Amino acid sequence: MANQLDVVLLTNTSQVDVQPLLKQLEEHRIVQLELENLNGKELSNALQDTQSDTVLLIDASRYDISLKKSALDLLRMVSQTELDWSMIYSDYEIVADGDVQETHLLDHHDGRLRDDTDYGFVWLLHREKLSNILPMDEDNQRSLLYELRLRLSEAGRLVHIANRYSGALYTVTKLADTQNVFAYLLADKELQLERERVLSRHLERIGAYLEPGTHYESVPYYNKEYPLTASVIIPVNNRPKFIGMAIESIFRQSVKEVEVIVVVNGGENDPTVAAVQAYLPGGEKYDPEKPPVTLLVHDINNIGFCLNSGLEVAKGKFYVQLDSDDQLMPDAVEKIVKVYADDPKIGMVIGSYEVWELKSSGELVRMDSIPVVTHAEWTEENGRNNLLRINGAGAPRSFYVDVARDLGLLDMNTSPYARNYGEDYHFVLRMSEHHRIGRVWDPVYKVVRHSGGTDHSIDQQTVDRNNNAKDWMRMEALERRKKINGVG
Repeated sequence: MANQLDVVLLTNTSQVDVQPLLKQLEEHRIVQLELENLNGKELSNALQDTQSDTVLLIDASRYDISLKKSALDLLRMVSQTELDWSMIYSDYEIVADGDVQETHLLDHHDGRLRDDTDYGFVWLLHREKLSNILPMDEDNQRSLLYELRLRLSEAGRLVHIANRYSGALYTVTKLADTQNVFAYLLADKELQLERERVLSRHLERIGAYLEPGTHYESVPYYNKEYPLTASVIIPVNNRPKFIGMAIESIFRQSVKEVEVIVVVNGGENDPTVAAVQAYLPGGEKYDPEKPPVTLLVHDINNIGFCLNSGLEVAKGKFYVQLDSDDQLMPDAVEKIVKVYADDPKIGMVIGSYEVWELKSSGELVRMDSIPVVTHAEWTEENGRNNLLRINGAGAPRSFYVDVARDLGLLDMNTSPYARNYGEDYHFVLRMSEHHRIGRVWDPVYKVVRHSGGTDHSIDQQTVDRNNNAKDWMRMEALERRKKINGVG
């Protein structure tokens, strides 16, 4: 950049050597701050004390950052040509073990509310827009960049400089990350609460916050009698060796007025069909004293369609979730149903689960490294708001079958980017806007991890597609909630 620029450099000198980066920036005014000991007031003061029209913020607290020689010129040119922007961010390169990997970030929109969304490590900030959003929350220490990014999104456009190839603006030297869908479960409670507070205040400022206890409707089916208490619907594709264990976990339920609806979506030749037929009348595992098993077969792999097909024929008052490779604990239905009895405004119940691992030997072992997953973010006061920040909607899920029909059932891959992903999340968002979400805090479900499961580490392309799907659902939820609040 031709003009001298103010640079706010966030560091952790005990871990990262920033001297090479300081050498690159020696022509500019640099304020160096230790991120680990920083709070919102101190960062606000540093940003307010800047003088240049744009401010370069670099997070070098965890990894070595090296700017490309033309990076500042490109940022300057973009800043002069884009309209109503508050922040500019860009794709970057990762160097890990000598290999260079290009990291392509997602374009911003209002639904990008997750606290782990990657916006990179180098941001150009609009000085005038900054003055409209500061100061930040003095109480926040570990969510400063999350809060800053949300506040900037309220003030103007977040502009993404994308890279096709060899177009990254800077290089990050770090270990390559693996994607683990259970990683968020290990975040400590204090950090979760801080980020929940950051999001809630953002939602309040944009008119999308749902106040505790408001807008809940009573369920019209609360006192209605049904032939069965619960319908457990299992969508499945090519899992013949697991489906029997799932079905038998339903047979063991302490509540006997239940049914099993298995929806195979691999067509008649799917080997799961034969495995389920063994539990039908005439099959070798059929027992008339056990809950009835219904088999539906489709030749289209669409999870929302499978679940909705099961809901169409369900005789139970409540739906209860069960994936084909997981298991219900014997008291699952009993504990879930008790929660509904507490309040006619409860339209859905979310339980808690343990994570188990199926070894190659066939042994099923509890994974003690992962505590019981309670989804404690589902507080009575703020769960439906906090859901916009995280990807997990909790399990197992249960809801009134007729309420699902009233709400229009589950998404069938019609939402943008949805590919058999997020149909449950989309439904929970909608349900929480009309009815209370009840909770079971005891573990009533076993999530079974195995080599063929979808909860193992997955590639970045799949992660981005999945995040795009849920972020779009979040954006739609924001608009619905603003209307509920009479905003806009």
